[in-house]
Amino acid sequence: MSNPKTHTISINNLAIGYTSKTVAKNINFSCHSGELCAIIGVNGVGKSTLLRTLGNLQPELSGSITIKGENLADYSSPKLAQELSVVLTEQPSSKNLTVEELIALGRQPYTNWIGTLSPSDKTLIQDSLAAFLLNDLRHNKCHELSDGQLQRVLIARAMAQDTPLILLDEPTTHLDLYHKVQILKLLQQLAHNEQKTILFTTHEIDLAIQLCDKILILDCAENPFGEPCELIEQKHFEHLFPSEMVVFDAKTGSFKVNK
Repeated sequence: MSNPKTHTISINNLAIGYTSKTVAKNINFSCHSGELCAIIGVNGVGKSTLLRTLGNLQPELSGSITIKGENLADYSSPKLAQELSVVLTEQPSSKNLTVEELIALGRQPYTNWIGTLSPSDKTLIQDSLAAFLLNDLRHNKCHELSDGQLQRVLIARAMAQDTPLILLDEPTTHLDLYHKVQILKLLQQLAHNEQKTILFTTHEIDLAIQLCDKILILDCAENPFGEPCELIEQKHFEHLFPSEMVVFDAKTGSFKVNK
C-alpha cells in the first residue's frame, strides 16, 4: 500500500501582482505529495507571477501561502531551499559547467561551507542523471546542449535538491511535441514515484489534462482548481477562450478550432 498523501502547499485568498497593479486575486488551492499539478490560463493572466510568488521570488499582495503548515514568509532562506526548488524560464548563467556539475549545484543547501559532497549527495546526483536520461551527457558542457536537453538538466538539478515541492515555469516552452511529452512524463513519474509535489505553469492544456492530477485554471474570476475530469464536468475549460474561435471538446479533452 502506498503512503497516504500529505499536505505540501496551501494557498488561501491569495492576491498577486505589484504595488501598482493587482494581476490576479481570489486564488485558493492546495497540493499534496505525489501530485503533478498544472497552472493554466491565457497569456498575461499571471501564471508566471503566481509561480514566482509561490517560490518567494516576489511578495504576495494579500492572502497566505503555507508550505507544510508553515507560512512561507517565516522560512529562512537556507530552510526554504530544503523545502522548495524552482526552475524558471531564464537560462542559467553557469552554462560553462558540465551537466554533472550543474546538477551537483542542487546539493548546495545541504553541503558544508566548502561544498564537500557526501556519499548520499553523490547518490542523489547519480539518481538524477539516470532519471532524466542524462548519463551519456554528464561530461558535456551545458552550452553544448539543445533546449530540450538543458531543460532536462535543470529539472534534474531540482530533483537532486530533493525538496518536497518543485515549481517550474513553462518547462516545455520551445520544445517539439515529443520532448514536451517526454518532460511531462518524467515529471509525472518523479511526482508519483518519489512522492514529490510538482506544480508548473504551461500552455500545453491538452497534455496537462491527460497527465496532471490537478489543474488550476487562472481566469481572474473563479480560478477553479481540481482534477481534470471534475473541471471538464463543470465546464470550466469551455470558458478559457472565445467560443467563436476555439471550442473545447469534453469527450476528447482537447481544443478545436471552430470552423
